[in-house]
Amino acid sequence: MNNIDNIANGLAQAGRAAIAYTDAANPDWPLTLHTYRPAAYTPGRPVVIVQHGVLRNGDDYRDFWMEAADRHNLLIVAPTFGNDMWPGVESYNNGRVFAEDGSVRERERWTYAIIERVIADLVESGVVAGKEVYLFGHSAGGQFVHRLMSSQSHAPFTAVAAGNPGWYTLPTQDHAYPEGLDGVGLDAGHVERLLAYPLLILAGDQDIVTEDPHLPSEPAALRQGPHRYSRAHHYFEAGQREAARLGVPFNWRLQSVPGIGHDGRAMSAVCASVWFAGGMPDAATMAQLAGSRVA
Repeated sequence: MNNIDNIANGLAQAGRAAIAYTDAANPDWPLTLHTYRPAAYTPGRPVVIVQHGVLRNGDDYRDFWMEAADRHNLLIVAPTFGNDMWPGVESYNNGRVFAEDGSVRERERWTYAIIERVIADLVESGVVAGKEVYLFGHSAGGQFVHRLMSSQSHAPFTAVAAGNPGWYTLPTQDHAYPEGLDGVGLDAGHVERLLAYPLLILAGDQDIVTEDPHLPSEPAALRQGPHRYSRAHHYFEAGQREAARLGVPFNWRLQSVPGIGHDGRAMSAVCASVWFAGGMPDAATMAQLAGSRVA
């Protein structure tokens, strides 16, 4: 079956599903869409695209959003890039931008470009109307999300949030990719569009571990700070400076999340509350969320 039929069949019933998906621009690198459809879901309701962390555990990230999905009647779709087909940070976090010979791939073959095609296929299947599409990523998924927004169309998305990335591609062409946006065919228009987008950066104020084996430690990452929390502030401030230098709008929001460390479950709940319940969770809920660690 093709992607459209796989999606239509996989989402025909309420509950969890794991849907095989092959991207037309990357036919030799299949992925899986881990999904959850609440019983009351109808095509006009919002869909949340959820990007997993370094463990490539899209099924877990799908499950992290199930409570919010039931409460707010959301369809959850977690595109999952397994390590067997999409090995290492270059294939996922960094977008498979470079070919094996070091040349830059066509932008439609970057990993980030797949998400817009997934959304188009969801719409074509009839399961999604496409009017409200939200994009969330945590940890390596947060890296994926902000680099997607740096390089791809923003048109599919109602709102976008990146939680606790290990490090960031700075919104400037003063540094080569992936430290900055130079050398991969992006231009000043991409920078301006990124700065103008109301990107939500969620930063757990307890995500301050410096010895995490999954915390990027290359020189470019260390220049952004010793841990994820400081790197979030560095990225936000870099955006402020670049927007002021260019004289263009700056619409990002940096939300510090009290008591939360490197925890995809907690940050998923916080993001769902911000988007669909009108703001941050109350103090009692935040206390219940604190203390976990899920990459």
